[in-house]
Amino acid sequence: MEKTYFLNQSTALIIVITISFIFAILGINYSKKFKGINNYLTANRNIGFFSLSTSLTASALGAWILFGPASAATWGGIGAVIGYALGTAFPMIFFIMLGKKIRKEFPKGSSLIQFLRKKFSKNLFKLILLMTVFYLFIFLCAEITAVSILINYISGTQLWLTAFIVLLGTLTYTLYGGLRASIFTDNIQMIVITILLLTSGIYLWSYTGSEFSFSFINKKNPHLLSFEHVANYTAGITFFVAVAATNLFHQGNWQRVYAAKNNNILIKSLLISFFVIIPIVFFMGFCGLVAISVDPNVVPDLGFFSLLFKDQTEFLSLIIIILGLSLTISTVDTLVNAVSSLVVVDGKATFNIKSKVDFLKLSKYFIIILSIIAFFIASKGYSVLYLFLLADLFCCAFVLTVFYSFYNKKMKEKTAFASILIGLIGGFLLFPAPDFSKSLLVGVILPIEFFPIFVTQSLLFLSFVVATILPVLIWKLR
Repeated sequence: MEKTYFLNQSTALIIVITISFIFAILGINYSKKFKGINNYLTANRNIGFFSLSTSLTASALGAWILFGPASAATWGGIGAVIGYALGTAFPMIFFIMLGKKIRKEFPKGSSLIQFLRKKFSKNLFKLILLMTVFYLFIFLCAEITAVSILINYISGTQLWLTAFIVLLGTLTYTLYGGLRASIFTDNIQMIVITILLLTSGIYLWSYTGSEFSFSFINKKNPHLLSFEHVANYTAGITFFVAVAATNLFHQGNWQRVYAAKNNNILIKSLLISFFVIIPIVFFMGFCGLVAISVDPNVVPDLGFFSLLFKDQTEFLSLIIIILGLSLTISTVDTLVNAVSSLVVVDGKATFNIKSKVDFLKLSKYFIIILSIIAFFIASKGYSVLYLFLLADLFCCAFVLTVFYSFYNKKMKEKTAFASILIGLIGGFLLFPAPDFSKSLLVGVILPIEFFPIFVTQSLLFLSFVVATILPVLIWKLR
């Protein structure tokens, strides 16, 4: 039986090409008047309140919000929704405290890694740099995968085609204009995102009737809202720790910390971003709770769309495609520029190259190679949430050691290095397979029967807890 789509493929492709082309032209034209490496890396440290606020928010809210929170909610309940929302927003508060410190101690910096080079020798900061690039790369793969799956779901367009167009359009203006181009297009994209999210929210509120409510969820799946349900707590903690940890290492965020015109603007923008992000992510997670209550067989990643496209409305399909593209492009340009800036700023120190090398040009070649790999991965259509969780695990193993070292001057590099590696190993042993039924330790090395039910049903939670807490025990032992 042939599947019926909400929009024909040619219309969807026209929209994808048009939106990508418009942002490419806008980004290139705007950044023509802002030349030089300082504009490319930190927008000449001259970004005002509105631009910084919209850019921080748009960069944080990628196409993953259309899939991840709803998917997590279907099995993690209200705890996962709250944890996801707070975890996404919390780093903005952290940046207020640490951002001011770094701007004061390293006023000409443009990355977190630069600051860490002052604290640790090459071996450890190389490891941190590798982890950061890996996380940003996985984020890039997940974003391109998400928008490709979205366009395929609505119109049947092949995954590779959407991935190619979006990557080509975004790379065109981001590699040309750097952070200036990224922040400028973020301003426009955030306005579009706000309007379209409000439109979608109003539609769901108006046309789904009593189903779009806590009372309906409580009637159909009371365990999803119950504070006595253990999974709600474990899921909430899991997503808070995982999402917060990854965003603290996001070079795109650190670029914007350095790009603020002054500390006052930075603080106000971070607060605005914090309060805007929470309700948006919570709303998307809430849609997952409603979706699983309406249809127990709903595909978790498609919870939001299952509610929105009940009547196969063509108008809503157009809105969601434009929303998905705006979310994706705003995040991808941030990721591209973030990785590029790391190569420019930290490349020479990492590889100890004495000859004259154009690291800006080298960074662009490196980004193109990563984008080609991301293109092939996105064409496979892997689970968006699982891709993120894999990157989250890495960041959890690093987060406490790295940021504790900012305040503990006695932290030795060997101790830090050992704690991170042991945290990674411990986390990987418990990190679940894609079907969440087993892990390397539970079900492969040792039979599942050797472990209590709580362990076998909480592998994701335990893997993040172990990866985060195990490094602390190493500090104490040494």
